[in-house]
Amino acid sequence: MKYYLSSYKFGNCVDSLKQMLPKGARIAHINNARDSKTISKEIRNKHLKEEMVFMDSLGFISEHLDLKNYFYKKSQLRKKMDSFNGVWVCGGNAFVLRQAMKLSGFDNIFNELHFKKDFFYGGYSAGICVLSDSLKYIQSVDKPNDFPYKEINETIWDGLNVFSYGILPHYKSNHPESEAIGKAVNHCIDNKWLFKTLRDGEVMIHKTN
Repeated sequence: MKYYLSSYKFGNCVDSLKQMLPKGARIAHINNARDSKTISKEIRNKHLKEEMVFMDSLGFISEHLDLKNYFYKKSQLRKKMDSFNGVWVCGGNAFVLRQAMKLSGFDNIFNELHFKKDFFYGGYSAGICVLSDSLKYIQSVDKPNDFPYKEINETIWDGLNVFSYGILPHYKSNHPESEAIGKAVNHCIDNKWLFKTLRDGEVMIHKTN
């Protein structure tokens, strides 16, 4: 799998992003991190539209993939995923995103896609935090007890386990969560947890064999 992991939005490496996929590649836009109870429907839809328009401007074909439509329908989601060349996973609450991934079976499907060298995973903020081995690194930034779905009311702490360390976006950036991220960094240091920070604009590009 090819990863384009940005601190915020699309970052400063858009030229690299354009080279990671062929023109006309189909991208599933996953916006479920914004299902958080603290985010309004208007804000959710505004960012969704802006990001899909931007992806389309790069020569890709975006489609909104709402994981809520696939809760307890993993086989249907797997079939749907076969029609895409990659996913773009937006910011919001990483704990809420993780709930949606579990309820839809996306987490299990991801484990299969992870070994497809040409499949693309891009995203930012919550969309990259969820790739760590655990969500403990951001427990003071995102609310672990935000439960917007009636199907689940227990915090999921396990991440997708691509990285054995935490990824902390918005570090020392002009972002509302930057102060909280700074405190999360100190918490990681105090607990001797491995982590990597990203400032807004910075991007991690990672590939699996």
